[in-house]
Amino acid sequence: MKVLITGATGFIGRALVASLLADGHAVVALTRNPIDGARALDRRAMLVRWDGRTAAGWAAHLDGADAVVNLAGENVSAGRWSASMKRHILQSRLDAAAAIVEAMHQIERKPRVLIQASGIGAYGHDDEKIFTEDDPFGAGFLAEVSRRWEPATAAVEAWGVRRAIVRTAMVLGRGGALAKMLPAFKLFVGGPIGTGKQGLPWIHLADEVGAIRFLIDRDDLSGPFNLVAPETVTSAEFAVALGRALGRPAKLATPGFALKILFGEMADEMLLNGQRALPKRLQEAGYTFRFPTLVGALEDILR
Repeated sequence: MKVLITGATGFIGRALVASLLADGHAVVALTRNPIDGARALDRRAMLVRWDGRTAAGWAAHLDGADAVVNLAGENVSAGRWSASMKRHILQSRLDAAAAIVEAMHQIERKPRVLIQASGIGAYGHDDEKIFTEDDPFGAGFLAEVSRRWEPATAAVEAWGVRRAIVRTAMVLGRGGALAKMLPAFKLFVGGPIGTGKQGLPWIHLADEVGAIRFLIDRDDLSGPFNLVAPETVTSAEFAVALGRALGRPAKLATPGFALKILFGEMADEMLLNGQRALPKRLQEAGYTFRFPTLVGALEDILR
């Protein structure tokens, strides 16, 4: 296949590019900075500059591609959510989506599938409920981002392009969110966040990539899919599992008020509140998780 990827130099994008190249597929990686892209990606990937907002200069590379994976968007945990940061988080996603639709309009040979990124935060927060794809959008900033981001590429369906939406949980791998957690645990000061009762959905990086490729290959699958592991855990349960994997205690909780002072609204949405979700549609379609349990996922990553 020929696969075009936006956000290819991010944590998920790099792993997806490597997986596709390893199996002999051609990859076109759109990047704002080809020099940085060359450092991050295998040299076999074709790097193409784009501005993240328009189809200028790259639409021709989409012509004849088999699939598009749209992962582009400002990192939601890059900094405190000021009003300007929130606008940038949302607008970066809407701009990238508009550029893809513009490029798709210009080309003759459309891709057969578009994988559209989203987040598990689409459901909002609930300490009791376990969400599936049957549930509606919830409340909060991240839910509103998903509510506007997911349909931003819907226009491509009118051209016969199948569209699958991946609502991704926290991705565990050698980097990403886990890398930010490890120093505290290694210094014996790790533990749950706030009350520890909030759900903490997660997925191993290998399954994130595996699920995306599964959805690329399956011509009968479209609509939203929860990219989460089938085992649901709370923040406290996650801390205990990580502490055991590292041979460290996990009893020192991070107080919620301190996180609110440091991170404001972002602390409420991403740290002190959460949700539990199941990969209902993915499992019904026959996807088999390589790492269905947190213990197994952490052992694989940390060994």
